[in-house]
Amino acid sequence: MPNDRFQNKYRIESARAWWHDYSGGTYYVTICTKNREHFFGNITDGIMNLSEIGEYAAEQFRGVSSHYPDATIPLFTIMPNHIHAIVVVSDNLHSNGHPHCRDGVHTVSTTSNRWKSNAVNEFMQTISKQKGRLSISIGGIKRAVSHYANQNAIDFAWQTRFHDRIIRDNSELNRIVTYIENNVANWEDDEFYTP
Repeated sequence: MPNDRFQNKYRIESARAWWHDYSGGTYYVTICTKNREHFFGNITDGIMNLSEIGEYAAEQFRGVSSHYPDATIPLFTIMPNHIHAIVVVSDNLHSNGHPHCRDGVHTVSTTSNRWKSNAVNEFMQTISKQKGRLSISIGGIKRAVSHYANQNAIDFAWQTRFHDRIIRDNSELNRIVTYIENNVANWEDDEFYTP
């Protein structure tokens, strides 16, 4: 039985599928704000009115491929206190055989030639593969939005982690697309609804 404590604190078990490495596939992702506060804006008469941080988050979702070329987000919706997205992570690797990995504010590539030791580069690539490219891209978006909020003195915080579901077939994908496209209109019936 694994130890359920780390540094004398209880650990939260991972919600990730143990049999999947999250380095390729199509995912339904939900990211919430801390305490489900309405940081991203509000819905009036069935229209989502984005706040400044909501607009910035939308930019990050639209431009994910410019920072993480192996990730695309073909559909997302920003709600007052959460974001739903379909995220596609390509299992193709770059020509040098390593996935492209960047830091949280998109400024340092771990595949650059600046590493003086191949052992260090290989170690960093191993860590990145274990973490999964889905977590790297979503984590990067979350860090970028938090950084923008901090730089602009905007009150904002994410809930720790994010929820993901592996999309297994077209039928499931179609149901999720319909849900995302109708999420704003059905806000008062949403599980994350708060007035």
